[in-house]
Amino acid sequence: MKTRCWWAGDDPLYVKYHDLEWGVPVQDDRTLFEYLILDGAQAGLSWITILKKRNDYRRAYDNFDPEIVARYDDAKIGALLQDTGIVRNRMKIRSAVANARAFIDVRDEFGTFAKYIWGFTDGKTVVNSWQKPQDVPAKTPESTAMSRDLKQRGFSFVGPTICYAFMQAAGIVNDHLTGCFRYEEVKKLAAEAYPIL
Repeated sequence: MKTRCWWAGDDPLYVKYHDLEWGVPVQDDRTLFEYLILDGAQAGLSWITILKKRNDYRRAYDNFDPEIVARYDDAKIGALLQDTGIVRNRMKIRSAVANARAFIDVRDEFGTFAKYIWGFTDGKTVVNSWQKPQDVPAKTPESTAMSRDLKQRGFSFVGPTICYAFMQAAGIVNDHLTGCFRYEEVKKLAAEAYPIL
């Protein structure tokens, strides 16, 4: 029996996400864009709610191609508001479009979005050593700095807590508990990925 982080529970979808994806260092811009949009969509909701809708989000948002999402007009936004497969929140949908435009601006400035976003941790994964769920913070100085900078660049739904969830998902931090079987595996992946920049 494998020991996992407490939040994975026993939902097969959650377990698969925990075991294969969460905390693995991501350098692919489209995947980072997907994480950013999904973490923003999660605001006020549980992650499992978004995870269950992930395939619908990929369909609705053109597989998270920022070039396409950035061109969404009012008619497309209206259609998304009728799409029962996603969270039909006007502010979150408009935010995704604005974030796609800001994402492209950042990518154009830095060469890749990955180079920019990993810059908040000097291009390497922050390996934490939390032993209990209550040890894991909701935000950190790095996620606060990331949030501030993203907002200045025109992003929304990127508060410090959302940014920290994004950092955890994208492997910018390794927040698997030390007793979790993935902790050492992800730590090794992070070492192999360094430096990101």
